[in-house]
Amino acid sequence: MLDGCVPWPGELAERYRAAGYWVEQTLDVLLRDGARRHLDRTALVAADGTRFTWAELDAWADRIAAGLVAAGLAPQDRVLVQLPNVPEFVALFFGLLRAQVLPVLALPAHRESEIVPLCELSGAVAYFVAEDDGAGYDYRDLARTVIKAVPSVRQVFVVGDPAEFAPLPTADPIELPAADPFAPALFLLSGGTTGTPKLIPRTHTDYLYNARASAEVSGFTAETVYLVALPAAHNFALASPGLLGAMSTGGTVVLAPDPSADTVFELIERERVTVTAVVPPIALLWMDVVDFMDADLSTLELIQVGGAKFNPEPAARVRETLGCDLQQVFGMAEGLLNFTRLDDADELKITTQGAPLCPADELLIVDEEGEPVAPGESGELLTRGPYTLRGYYRAAEHNSRAFTADGFYRSGDVVRQLPSGHLIVEGRRKDQINRGGEKIPAEELENHLLAHPAVHDAAVVGMPDEVMGERTCAFVVVKGDAPALREVTAFLRERGVAAYKLPDRLEVLDEFPQTKVGKVSKVALVRLLTGEDG
Repeated sequence: MLDGCVPWPGELAERYRAAGYWVEQTLDVLLRDGARRHLDRTALVAADGTRFTWAELDAWADRIAAGLVAAGLAPQDRVLVQLPNVPEFVALFFGLLRAQVLPVLALPAHRESEIVPLCELSGAVAYFVAEDDGAGYDYRDLARTVIKAVPSVRQVFVVGDPAEFAPLPTADPIELPAADPFAPALFLLSGGTTGTPKLIPRTHTDYLYNARASAEVSGFTAETVYLVALPAAHNFALASPGLLGAMSTGGTVVLAPDPSADTVFELIERERVTVTAVVPPIALLWMDVVDFMDADLSTLELIQVGGAKFNPEPAARVRETLGCDLQQVFGMAEGLLNFTRLDDADELKITTQGAPLCPADELLIVDEEGEPVAPGESGELLTRGPYTLRGYYRAAEHNSRAFTADGFYRSGDVVRQLPSGHLIVEGRRKDQINRGGEKIPAEELENHLLAHPAVHDAAVVGMPDEVMGERTCAFVVVKGDAPALREVTAFLRERGVAAYKLPDRLEVLDEFPQTKVGKVSKVALVRLLTGEDG
């Protein structure tokens, strides 16, 4: 196990192997075996219609793996990967696996305030980016900042015009040593509740189970055509079941550059897509506009909705508006996944967020003192299992709080469990806003706000919203004249804060309400927003 990662205890590891959850295969088996079995069938389709067979994608990954080695990258080196939904993301992902170089998968929306700390924490030696985001943002400018700020980052590779940097490396294929199936294969990012980024190590075996079991419970087959509408680096779109799940069954993966209805509906019709996955705000948008768009969605069989709670009212309208089945998915990049089953009664599909994926998933629902609640009562969800991490990377102090002594992960989610095993998500215990599936750490945004010259104090809370689930409200106490929201967001953008983290609303108070122990009462702040205090 890589230094800084927390292994599973030996007894549990043996149990997971014996039960067949962990197998001695690496994630690369999904492409390598797929190429042997399917050869000239289509594996991957770009938004512009460019198609790659299994054999072509496999050979491309081999060339990239050789190029990585030729560029001086070595096994267990960490690299930061920030690419949009382009074929290079998939080829690079498998090339990195083959070279045993560990990708830290950042999202396209991340900016300096996220990327620099991630590079520092991971000790990244290289940074892979696209030329731009297609809307005017140049990632090469961000790369220039990263190179100056993080000495460990020695190389930048660019998909597109590399400018002074290097293009995606390729070379003639070479023989490479096999990876350890039980070693880390990649790092995902936690939504987090503070400004400190947390890295989630996923091993080949645990993530392979994650993808394969998710594909099975979602009914994926070789005939599945899966549309990647969310960022491919996101756990939901990558392996829950995502593009890796589709590949595990020999299905076809279609890449969408964005989740807009215009883009997605055209791709569904053109490529005869059968399954896709989105967060609730996107599902709501699609349902609102589908009647006004000339698109044939008749091949769409299933839409998976997760990332945030999907409320029952819109969930009940999926079939009549989009003409397909609904599968609710509730999970976390840290591990545990819950799915409504395809043969569940409509009531469960509409009102719950699914039941645990694996028979070995262990769940505890506890009160504020850590004691189990009565069956059917609400409490914080704690979990451990064969694909749930035992600790964040290089985060010993945080791990002591985020995990119990016997290895249960404290999710921060408030849930209740039905006799059927299905969960109903009721909120978050952690200080975090879930804005349409995008997790916004309140403390991180508060720290940025406190840097504004006019802000004396800041408190960030989530305000209920029918479309996004929650939006972000920043309460501030000011030193002089109150800044406008427009001024504050411009200031935050200059500090490199990602767009989805910018506050939707700004409220100025003379002082913050406090709890009995003198802390800011965010409960009282939320009540001010909802009118419960008059």
